[in-house]
Amino acid sequence: MNFSYKIEHDFGLAPNPFWGYCTLAVCKSQIRNNSKLQIGSWIFGTGSKKLNKENHLIYAMKVEEKITFSEYWSDTRFQCKKPVLNGPLKVMYGDNIYHQNNGTWIQEDSAHSLIDKTNTEHLARDTGGKYVLISKNFFYFGNKAIPIPEKFVSEIPCKGRNFCSKQLKDDIVEDFVNWLNNKYTPGIIYGDPINWPQNI
Repeated sequence: MNFSYKIEHDFGLAPNPFWGYCTLAVCKSQIRNNSKLQIGSWIFGTGSKKLNKENHLIYAMKVEEKITFSEYWSDTRFQCKKPVLNGPLKVMYGDNIYHQNNGTWIQEDSAHSLIDKTNTEHLARDTGGKYVLISKNFFYFGNKAIPIPEKFVSEIPCKGRNFCSKQLKDDIVEDFVNWLNNKYTPGIIYGDPINWPQNI
């Protein structure tokens, strides 16, 4: 099954498109923990009224791996996604922030923590997702979000609050991804996260 949702803010955290992998490790726990999410599922993040990007594609990723937070924390590929709050923006918004110590969740200092302490609301919501989703087959447009062609506007953008999936039939998704592949190169970051100017 494929998924689509509206992005209300885009800081490069969820998704995190940096260091060669697009990852979804925080937020959207209902997608990350969905029993119908499979390897090969596509996830589309589309613009919202709040971002003034309605019916625009901010990112698309094909789920190639589903791993636990513990696996993500220790995987050598993703050490660069551990945040450093006084670092450059793409380091500041690292999403590799959760691990366990004797069964207790640890939330590292990050965009989802509070000053010098854990943000329990974010911790509960984020870790409720169970899995971190990983892809090298992705398109990230950020502030260069592209208009979704008229023929796909009734299916690709989600009209609901949380996420949509039933409308994303495999043939529609295949046509849309073929259109993307014909115009753009996977694995490329085409724009900066939309909300980065708030940090400058």
